[in-house]
Amino acid sequence: MARSKEQNERMRESRKEKIRNAALLQFVKQGLFATRIQDIAAEAGIAQGLLYHYYPSKEEIFVDLINEALDKTIAASYSVRDMEAGPGEKIRFALERLVDTIENSQTFLDTCRLITQATNSTAIPMEAQDLIREKRNIPYQVIEQIMAAGQKEGSVVAGDPKMLSIFFWTSINGLAIYYSTNNNRDVTLDYRVIASMFLTEN
Repeated sequence: MARSKEQNERMRESRKEKIRNAALLQFVKQGLFATRIQDIAAEAGIAQGLLYHYYPSKEEIFVDLINEALDKTIAASYSVRDMEAGPGEKIRFALERLVDTIENSQTFLDTCRLITQATNSTAIPMEAQDLIREKRNIPYQVIEQIMAAGQKEGSVVAGDPKMLSIFFWTSINGLAIYYSTNNNRDVTLDYRVIASMFLTEN
């Protein structure tokens, strides 16, 4: 029995996700320049020719990964912003979820490393550079708005809301990089330690 159009599309998206996950591992381990298409195909467990059916180049996979990561972070930020809760509770919830993700998602850790590498490099596709310039600051702006609202209600400490937002995201990114690169994870993460930097009551 022939597959339906929807089934074919699901299969296509499943294979593309498998390729992206394999590419993420290789890019984090070797970098974009050193990673070869055959490395990605081998990691994904598919033929090199089949990979080309979905992505014509490793650069296109890289751009897809960057765009997907930025879009997910933006969507999560908007979701927190739109919660039916006060600003302080939004900050607490976001930190709790992010710290839990750091502890339990290797994909999240690898994605943080990829974004960090891409942000600090000019040797990446121009399309990826444009995406980073266009989208990277949006989550910072969302948290800045929440911090400012929290200061008005008294749940967030005094200070420049923009600087507090930078501290928020750099704390999360720093923890993710530490967990991603350190096999001896002898520190139990507690989101309340980070929250105490931002909230008047933790």
